[in-house]
Amino acid sequence: MRQIRQVLRLHLDAGLPYAKVARALGLPKSAVGKFALLARAAGVDWAVAQTLTDQELEARLYRSAVPRAAHHLEPDYALIHQELKRPGVTLQLLWKEYAQANALAYKYTSFCIKYRAWALGLKRSMRQTHIAGDKLFVDYDGDTVPIVDAATGEIRQAQIFVAALGASSYTYACATMTQTAPDWVASIMNALEFIGGVPRLVVPDQPRAVVARPDRYEPGLGRLVEEFCDHYSVAMLPARPARPKDKPKVEVAVQIVQRWILARLRNRRFFSLGELNCALADLLADLNQRPFKKLPGCRREAFEKLDKPALRALPPARMPIVRFKSARVNIDYHVDLGGHYYSVPHRLVRTTVELRIAGATLEIFAGQQRVAVHPVSTAKGKHSTISEHMPASHRAHLEWTPAKLIAWGERIGVGCAALVRWQMDNRPHPGQGYRCCLGLQRLARQHGHERLEAACTRAMAIHSPIYRSVNSILASGTDRQPLPAQSTQTSLPLHENVRGPDYYH
Repeated sequence: MRQIRQVLRLHLDAGLPYAKVARALGLPKSAVGKFALLARAAGVDWAVAQTLTDQELEARLYRSAVPRAAHHLEPDYALIHQELKRPGVTLQLLWKEYAQANALAYKYTSFCIKYRAWALGLKRSMRQTHIAGDKLFVDYDGDTVPIVDAATGEIRQAQIFVAALGASSYTYACATMTQTAPDWVASIMNALEFIGGVPRLVVPDQPRAVVARPDRYEPGLGRLVEEFCDHYSVAMLPARPARPKDKPKVEVAVQIVQRWILARLRNRRFFSLGELNCALADLLADLNQRPFKKLPGCRREAFEKLDKPALRALPPARMPIVRFKSARVNIDYHVDLGGHYYSVPHRLVRTTVELRIAGATLEIFAGQQRVAVHPVSTAKGKHSTISEHMPASHRAHLEWTPAKLIAWGERIGVGCAALVRWQMDNRPHPGQGYRCCLGLQRLARQHGHERLEAACTRAMAIHSPIYRSVNSILASGTDRQPLPAQSTQTSLPLHENVRGPDYYH
């Protein structure tokens, strides 16, 4: 203001021209002319200027601009703000529609400046422009709702899931008993069915139930979440840890659900999760009908106009909820699930596989390859074994039956068949007979069929039909010797110590 006063003194009081005043004060000639014109327009000369304070002089020279509403047609800034959420809509397009056949329209630059000034008044921390049908933000509320078991009186805390669409802020809420991966996925599917479509992106936080490998830049999703994304053809981009502004819509939605739904339910007592979800659904409809404070319409109207037309269709069927579990393959090529044992290919012994449990079906994956499928069994301590998973030697042993072993013995000879039958009929347990027969097969490969038949015949003749006797006969070569002559009647020598039949009368 000091320079303005000097300009007024030298030009208005001393009568110096603009050029001399500019050289004397070191100002541009145009600035001197501007100050002089402002003073004339305000009716301020040097005498008047001396009686005014700096604030009063500034107010006289720089009076508020005359409102141009009488000369220009103000655009509907709230409508512009909503229209910008539609895919492909820009300020340039909206200005053309506003200015078309409108002689009182602002120029494009003024139009943009005025809209941005209006938008700043909505929320100073606003960072994102949400496109219709683009993002669904999801999170769990920190508050819980108690549910009372009517039979035992036990109180459990139900968790509140909240979802909100980006463009319309259309809100969904439901209750679950826990926050496990199946709860997250089921709640998101419920939200998709509530809005009647699929957005392009789902934005959750980074809980371990959703994100298997938390990371600021490349988080790794859990297997169930990956299946959900594949089934619904939707992408999932978890927000950065400790960055709530990455998902501002659901952060606000959580607060609104707390204040407009949970606060109203604070004095009600619930005895089941279904009862609580019914109460949430009733109040949720009222919440989405509440008018916006600074924007036209309500969440429901904004959803019908913006998000709903831009959503993709839901898949024909809802994805079944499955469980995933890691398991280590035991040395017997089986994995444990609930105390029951399921076979996998024997080459996977001592490796870690992934179990996918869907209803009554168990699928086993090694990496991305499915290696086994079993029906789920509740019989603890039992085994479900597929023969193709066994080594060749184990499979061959399992395939032996008494009839098959006897048939093998008959192909060797009569003596071998008789010895095999004796094993099947006289052993306390069939497994003992199987093992002896496997030993006979080894002797057949080692000594040949003819020698084995001779050895078995001799073993039967000496009443020792066991593997050790046959092996000893072959080792000593006695199978090549003729069999001992056998008499049909045994005579005892006469001796005084031998009692006759009369002794027992």
